[in-house]
Amino acid sequence: MPEASLPSARRVASERNPAIAARRRMLLGLLTLLCLLPLFVNNYVQFVVNTMLVYCLVAVGFNVVLGYLGQLAFANAAFFGVGAYATGLSMVHWGLSAPAGIALGGIAGAAFGFVVGLPALRVKGYYLAIATLAVGELMRWLYVHSDRITFGPGGFSLPDIALFGKPLNEAGKYYLFLAVVALAIAATSLLLRSRFGRAFVAIRNNERAAASLGIDGRRMKILAFVWSGMIVGLGGALFALLNGRVSPDTFGLSQLLMHFAIVMVGGLGNLAGSVVGAVLLTGAPEVFRNFPGLEEIVFSTMLIFVIFLMPRGIGGLLADVFPLLRERLYREP
Repeated sequence: MPEASLPSARRVASERNPAIAARRRMLLGLLTLLCLLPLFVNNYVQFVVNTMLVYCLVAVGFNVVLGYLGQLAFANAAFFGVGAYATGLSMVHWGLSAPAGIALGGIAGAAFGFVVGLPALRVKGYYLAIATLAVGELMRWLYVHSDRITFGPGGFSLPDIALFGKPLNEAGKYYLFLAVVALAIAATSLLLRSRFGRAFVAIRNNERAAASLGIDGRRMKILAFVWSGMIVGLGGALFALLNGRVSPDTFGLSQLLMHFAIVMVGGLGNLAGSVVGAVLLTGAPEVFRNFPGLEEIVFSTMLIFVIFLMPRGIGGLLADVFPLLRERLYREP
């Protein structure tokens, strides 16, 4: 039997090799286009693209908890704000460089993710949603009333951003952001394809059945919240550097609704869909900015269309068209 199965295994491997090679060529081509992009766009378009990169991290981090772990937790805007404030305040008070500030934003997001993950060990469903919403509003209250540290309701401006002693323009920020986003998404993809990612999906599908298989649900939930907080915290750090200013009114319910819409349009449990959703819902308002009122109409129509006619999101459609994406980047709820 082993001898008979050996040729079959080799044949399967040989059949997969062309697909793997094609995927690598496609990825290399995409990275090449992304690296050359600043040569063909103006500063305004570059700013919009940089914003898309920020929200790619936000969507990917949110999807870890909402789509893969299946927890109805809405602390994403809080993670986003913690990352932005940690980065901005460290650069203002301590004089940290931009890369060090970004790293600190990710660490602060991870630490806050651990704190927010603790209630998920005791409550779930709507109770968890309400608790995590309250956490986000509590953080906004702290930003407003901690004047000596956070500069109060008016917020604060970041110092000029430099890397290796050279100030960064929009194109320079783009390359820094692209490196952070690529590393964060690659690391998240590896995590979700590991035994930890499979444990997240098992808990989402049936927590009791997962426990019967020896999966420590408490540990996996904490890990998912910590990872989500770190990725979204990195997004908040990039957001602070992108705008050069941080203020508490940026991290309210409207920000959370934007995050939720991106994940729903992109598709729950889908990394590729998270990226596509971030690009669409960040870019669409800019396209229709010169048409008052049309921006909100397009945004609402897109969300309604996806919920009713494409409930698995754009990522589900991509998984059907490109089976390789299903294998590597998709875990259907």
